[in-house]
Amino acid sequence: MTSLQSLALNAMNLAGVAAFGVNGALTALRSARLDLAGALILGSVTALGGGTIRDVIMGHLPPTTFVDWRYLLAAGLGSLVAFWLGRHLVRYLRILEVADALGLSLFCATGAQIALQGHLGAVQAVLLGVVSATGGGLARDVLVRQVPTAFSEGLYLTPAALGAALTVAAEAAHVAAPWPLVVGALGALTLRLLAVKFRWNAPRARFGPS
Repeated sequence: MTSLQSLALNAMNLAGVAAFGVNGALTALRSARLDLAGALILGSVTALGGGTIRDVIMGHLPPTTFVDWRYLLAAGLGSLVAFWLGRHLVRYLRILEVADALGLSLFCATGAQIALQGHLGAVQAVLLGVVSATGGGLARDVLVRQVPTAFSEGLYLTPAALGAALTVAAEAAHVAAPWPLVVGALGALTLRLLAVKFRWNAPRARFGPS
C-alpha cells in the first residue's frame, strides 16, 4: 500500500468515525434523551461498531479501533460536539441524515479496501464494506429499541453495496490511489442523499389481502 493510499484510507476512516459519532449522539438525544455518558456510549458504538465487526470477521485482533487511539478520539469528539450542540442540531433532521450518509459512504469504501488489502475476493470485499458501513448503525438502533434504519428506512443497504462495489471495481481497474476510495464514497453518498430527498425505498413484500 502506497503512502498516499494509506493517508487517504486513514483520513476517510477517521472522518467516517467522527460523522457516525455525531449521528449516534444525536440519535441518543433525539430518540432516547440520554445523558452525557449515554451520548458518548451510543456515539462510540455507532462510530466504531462496523469497523470492529469487520476486523473480527477478518481475524484482525485486537480490532484497529481499540489499538489506534485516534479512532477513540474521533468518536469521542464527534459525540461531544453533538451533545453540546444537540439542542440546536436536533431541530434540523437533515443534519442527522447527512451525518449518517457521510459515515455510511466513507465506511463502505474504506471497509471494502481494507478487505482487499487482506487478500479477500471481490464479493467478500463488498460484503465487508456493507458490514463496515451498517454495523454500527444496527447496534445503535438496537440499543435505543427501534427498528434498524438499514432494514426499514429508504435505500440504506443499497448505497453501501454500491459504494463498496465501485471501490472494488476501481481497484480491479488499477485506478490510482486515492480515487477508488473517492469514487466509492461519492457513489454511495449521492445515492443515499437522493434516496432521502426523494423518499426512495427498496421493494417490500406484501402480506394480507391484495
